[in-house]
Amino acid sequence: MLFVRHGQTPTTGALLPGRAPGLHLSDKGRTQADTVAARIATLPSVAAVYASPMERTRETAAPIARSSKLRVRRATGLIECDFGRWTGKKLAELRKLDSWRTVQRYPSGFTFPGGESFSALQARAVDCVHDLTARHRGETIVAVSHADVIKAVLAGATGTHLDLFQRMVVSPCSITAILYTFDGPIVLTVNSTGDDISSLAPS
Repeated sequence: MLFVRHGQTPTTGALLPGRAPGLHLSDKGRTQADTVAARIATLPSVAAVYASPMERTRETAAPIARSSKLRVRRATGLIECDFGRWTGKKLAELRKLDSWRTVQRYPSGFTFPGGESFSALQARAVDCVHDLTARHRGETIVAVSHADVIKAVLAGATGTHLDLFQRMVVSPCSITAILYTFDGPIVLTVNSTGDDISSLAPS
């Protein structure tokens, strides 16, 4: 399963857009989406392309699906965290809050005001991944999602406590590849932004 973070948007690094509608890829984000689609096109076959319901993920998934002659399928479990009353706030302002330290150091104990907890995010994202991998056993699929969602899934796959997931980096249009087997997941690459993925395999 190839996890792709959506491409850059006009708010990347400045605001916390969350699930607010109407946020599209920037020109740079569209270029990133075309680039990651070309990288994934080097694989022998892709059986399905899924995306969270947000515009920015579906726009990132579109060229990936096109290159494999597929349609983009919606996976609600891959949606961005519900940031509640923090949605749309400037990151520079949020970093001044005492609770920002909790977000960084103790995310497993934090729930966004009026929104979702990181624990709930991880649970529904991992459930979604299990459903998709069961549906596509033995196949390669792509899931276009959001940084925190991908990091939460990656933490689950590596057996890393959720309180450490902020130490991971998932850049725009990076690829994180996880092989799901009957004996458990195997992480093949994390935050890949330029290397060849056509020969990924467990060592």
